[in-house]
Amino acid sequence: MILNVDLASEVPLYQQIRDQIVEAIAEGVLAEGSSLPATRTLAADFGINFHTVNKAYDLLRQQGLIRLNRKTGAVVTPTAADPPFSTEWTARARILLAEAVARGLPADEVLKTCRSILDSFDARKPEETP
Repeated sequence: MILNVDLASEVPLYQQIRDQIVEAIAEGVLAEGSSLPATRTLAADFGINFHTVNKAYDLLRQQGLIRLNRKTGAVVTPTAADPPFSTEWTARARILLAEAVARGLPADEVLKTCRSILDSFDARKPEETP
C-alpha cells in the first residue's frame, strides 16, 4: 500500500491518511488481518509528527476499521455495516449528493460517477475461490 500526503492541502494530514487507508480497505489492497506501518515509521516516512498518524489510526479504531494492540500494532479488522453506521453514512451521502445537485451536476452524471467508483472497488478486490 502506498500512501501520499499533500502538505499543502486544506484537508488535515490525519484525515488524508485515514481516507487513504479506508480506500485501500475498500479496494482490497488491505485485507482483514493486514498490518499497517507503525505510527513512528509512517510519520518518519512523511516527515510529520507521529501524533498525526496516531490520530488517524485512533479514528480508524473508533470507526471499527482497525484494531490497535501493543504487540501486533495496527491491524485491519473484519467489518460489517451496523445500523448506526448506515444511518450516519446515509446522512453524509445525502449532503454530498445535495452539494452535487446544488452545483448543477446532472443526476445521470452523479449516478454514473457513483457507479464508476463502486465498480473500481469491486474490480480491485481479490477473486474469491469457490
